[in-house]
Amino acid sequence: MKASSSVTQAAEFTAFVRETGTQLHHAAMLLTGDHHLAEDLTQATYAKVFVSWRRVQAADSPLAYARTTLLNTFLSHRRLRRSGERPGDLTPPDEGHQPDPGTRLDLLEALRTLAPLDRAIVVLRYWEDRSVAETAADLGLTETTVRTRARRALQRLRPLVDIPERTFP
Repeated sequence: MKASSSVTQAAEFTAFVRETGTQLHHAAMLLTGDHHLAEDLTQATYAKVFVSWRRVQAADSPLAYARTTLLNTFLSHRRLRRSGERPGDLTPPDEGHQPDPGTRLDLLEALRTLAPLDRAIVVLRYWEDRSVAETAADLGLTETTVRTRARRALQRLRPLVDIPERTFP
């Protein structure tokens, strides 16, 4: 009986990963700016979610739980002391149809200039199209902090990437 339950949970988790994998990987790519690090971050997130799968499955939104885990894992990783070495030739992954690859690369490079928390806020608000309240809840911040940091981050990004003023509040 227990083995059958384990098989069922594994199958449900596998289906969850298939449904959400692309979305979480895109968010991880925007957060890290590095395809390989994004894969590692996504994998670490799913490992943490798998350990708590029964609880995650019972949550109102397993995807929100996974997204929060992704953000916390990213922020924890950024707090660790790491070598400043970075590969010199990063090739962006093939993401399907992209209107202007140059703009995409400029945006990824500009996102790297932001502090990890600011990067997380920008990714959640403008890439994931989440509300201020959702972003604040995911990051454990106040809505005022999210608005302020998002505005300042966009002000730093605009000179680096051609972002029209009317695109973002």
